[in-house]
Amino acid sequence: MTDPAIAVAPRSADELLRLRRAHLNPTLSVAYREPLKIVRGEGVWLYDENGQGYLDLVNNVCHVGHCHPRVVRAGAEQMARLNTNTRYLHDNLVEYALRLTATLPAPLSVVFLTNSGTEANDLALRLARAHTRARGVIVVDHAYHGHSPSMVELSPYKFNGCGGEGQADHVAVVPMPDAWRGEIRDAADAGPRYGAMLESAIGELHARGHRPAAFYCESLLGCGGQIILPDGYLREAYARVRAAGGLCLADEVQVGFGRVGDALWAFERQGVVPDLLTLGKPIGNGHPLGAVVTTPEVAASFVTGMEYFNTFGGNPVSCAIGLAVLEVIRDEGLQDNAARVGAFLLDGLREIQSRHPGIGQVRGRGLFIGAEFVTDPETRAPDSARVRAVVEAMKARHVLLSTDGPDDNVLKIKPPVVFSRANAQEFLEKLDAALGEIPLA
Repeated sequence: MTDPAIAVAPRSADELLRLRRAHLNPTLSVAYREPLKIVRGEGVWLYDENGQGYLDLVNNVCHVGHCHPRVVRAGAEQMARLNTNTRYLHDNLVEYALRLTATLPAPLSVVFLTNSGTEANDLALRLARAHTRARGVIVVDHAYHGHSPSMVELSPYKFNGCGGEGQADHVAVVPMPDAWRGEIRDAADAGPRYGAMLESAIGELHARGHRPAAFYCESLLGCGGQIILPDGYLREAYARVRAAGGLCLADEVQVGFGRVGDALWAFERQGVVPDLLTLGKPIGNGHPLGAVVTTPEVAASFVTGMEYFNTFGGNPVSCAIGLAVLEVIRDEGLQDNAARVGAFLLDGLREIQSRHPGIGQVRGRGLFIGAEFVTDPETRAPDSARVRAVVEAMKARHVLLSTDGPDDNVLKIKPPVVFSRANAQEFLEKLDAALGEIPLA
């Protein structure tokens, strides 16, 4: 019998591009000037149709490495045994909820499983509105929380971008707490000062006839440019929101599950506990899985007589995969690896920065790192052209990277957390060489 995995006749990259344009979502983009045809992944490596390996420094979805054998085996074995919905009792669903909540502060003990981070953030909005009986939402500028209609409304990255419809009446936007290029720079008290800005956002909502239902904030800012929240930011912001009757949501769709190294959850570094936690991407190592974790009080407010049922959310296969991811993180010491290798990467990047003035700031926590490119270190003017050139030059050296930030001038570094010191050394050497070939503007 022919193996269905190899039954599809391979096509050239040019033909694939032509067929994509003719038959697939026309807004779907591809990476790099000359797109890659990737056919296999293993650990921190992706392989093209010719068998050439590329070191992956940008995929924060395959958290414990591409095609991790334990994760693959857990999914395949469960799929061969049973996959059905949550109207039947199954050990995997309850076991996953128990294992996940055991990693969290005690108030966060009720789990809703979904298929993606977008679904998780969308459901969290319903939970917040049910609990507060309010509609208004406060978000951080340039944030992205998902692609559903309700989440596009909460994502300045989308609604203020090309094709966006602008800010909705029930949404208030606060500045990114960027202590390097933002409104408040190089200040020891930047966190509380940025956090206090939520007071005016709350006032804006009241002026439009809305009370705040929730404050959405990533625990580290991804699309905002790999921003590390300044100390005290969430503590101050949460206090203002809760005093106004709203709930506080930590979006860890990108940064959860030990990526920050010194904590399993990035919000812990701010000394706060959110009312709602949303998870996605790394939760299933590439399998479509997401979650909302909340308190019993918030969950009880959602019991209105209308059932929330998700056909695929919490199915036995997804839960088996989620359990395997948690076990691999624990058994392979991947949180500690993120801390150690991340520190090595940051040190190496800062040494490179000392010899390349076009890198204005290097920042990060664990294996969530950004290097901001500027034309002038004094004015901190963004240099998006050079960072894009660096991405292409690194691709030519078989290293995959991407960019982020409002000015698209931040090199984002978010490899799988199995990334090793040897992988980091290879990246640093190649980056140093690439920078030497790309002149400042």
